[in-house]
Amino acid sequence: MTTFTTGTDTLTRDALAVLQPGFAGTTAPDWVRRRLGEGLASVALFGRNVTTAEQVTALTAQLRAERDDLLVAIDEESGDVTRLEVRTGSSFPGNHALGAVDDTDLTRRVARELGRRLAECGVNFNWAPSADVNANPDNPVIGVRSFGGDTSLVARHTAAYVEGLQSTGVAACTKHFPGHGDTSVDSHHAIPHIDLDATTLNERELQPFRAAIAAGTRAVMSAHIRVPVLDPDRPATLSPRILTDLLRGELGYDGLIVTDGMEMRAISGTYGLAHGVVLAIAAGADAICVGGGLCDEGTVQSLRDALVGAVRSGELPEERLADAAARVRALAAWTAGVRRSPAAAVEPEPEVGLTAARRAVTVTRAGTAAPVTGPVYVATFNPEANIAVGDETPWGVGAELERLLPGTSTGCFTGPDAGDEALRAAAGRRVVAVVRDEHRHPWMGAALDTLLAADRDTVVVEMGVPQSAPRGALHIATHGAARVCGTAAAEAVVAG
Repeated sequence: MTTFTTGTDTLTRDALAVLQPGFAGTTAPDWVRRRLGEGLASVALFGRNVTTAEQVTALTAQLRAERDDLLVAIDEESGDVTRLEVRTGSSFPGNHALGAVDDTDLTRRVARELGRRLAECGVNFNWAPSADVNANPDNPVIGVRSFGGDTSLVARHTAAYVEGLQSTGVAACTKHFPGHGDTSVDSHHAIPHIDLDATTLNERELQPFRAAIAAGTRAVMSAHIRVPVLDPDRPATLSPRILTDLLRGELGYDGLIVTDGMEMRAISGTYGLAHGVVLAIAAGADAICVGGGLCDEGTVQSLRDALVGAVRSGELPEERLADAAARVRALAAWTAGVRRSPAAAVEPEPEVGLTAARRAVTVTRAGTAAPVTGPVYVATFNPEANIAVGDETPWGVGAELERLLPGTSTGCFTGPDAGDEALRAAAGRRVVAVVRDEHRHPWMGAALDTLLAADRDTVVVEMGVPQSAPRGALHIATHGAARVCGTAAAEAVVAG
């Protein structure tokens, strides 16, 4: 491929403007700062870029010294998917917990406080909320990231979240269009297929996106999923029928369209990263998310050159690239304008996340359940984390129960022998068994069978989607694994 070295011509600046790359490190690399001067308009932060809120604030200030209207994006859904609190767990419950409470004012308040904290750190573009209707209980990648399985519930909470977040000047990015909730494949690994008829798609999957558009969402993220009823050939991210005809045309959406991570195997493993980027912009996307895996200067340069080359070869219309870059700059201008406005000041509500987590807890008691009065053994059954959630973030109730019940000890288990191993480790102590999506993991259900057969007073804490029937002397469903959900669950264990 021909390399274009200039960083000043309009075409090259437009090609850089549509990229949202990640980078390594907790300070701004020289190459990122240099590219900002050449036209790069966005960067993306991930867990690897975060140590503390103060450090993120310093990092974004470094970046804005080069470009004041920079879009700084982050994947901060809260709940199970957190980047700002990747090492401690989130101060906010995720969508499923908020849906379980079903108080749109609470959802709006949670999103507003999250937005306030992001804005305070200099982050102004959040790849959230997930508007996916969790129609498939076996979905390996959405689950508690969804507000629930009821379309109207998901729609009203999506709108409330968008309103709360954007009231702070942080742009919401509603995802994953046209709906990732009825898949059984993770698009990080392959292209999922959703074989729905047009009526179901329209009445279920699209309704939350209509609600988000009506609420003024500044961005929509495309999904790397194939929906044959809409386009039998290409996944949504690369489909003009889905992004241009449906989202722009039928739904009347005029904001920014950003892709899901283009390095995900659904795109990079099928079309190639550079070609996939060209196809996405041609299809109607305006911004390219890339860098969930480490992204370096060479990747940014190769994608810039691929876009410039595609325009010069006639594969990509120059006006399409210019339009995409203009939409990126327009969103950057909106966030910068709100940031400078005195009206952007938001009153802090630091305890709203814990309040929401407590309200989301569902407790089911067996008639003969003995109260928890002393030290217990906390057995956490660890499933393999999906890539969106990651395995860096701690979860569970062990640390909080150790604080509330001195003498409590903990252990983590996985696999077909997990139940027997936990029983031996407990050594006769009462067990609090912590699971996550028991219904998706037969080995996890078998482990609970073993524990409950040995002691009917075993307490069960479900921190995923509570699809399986409650069981145990005390069954506590948190509807998510955020840190505050663990705190709320531990309080419920002690309260009995």
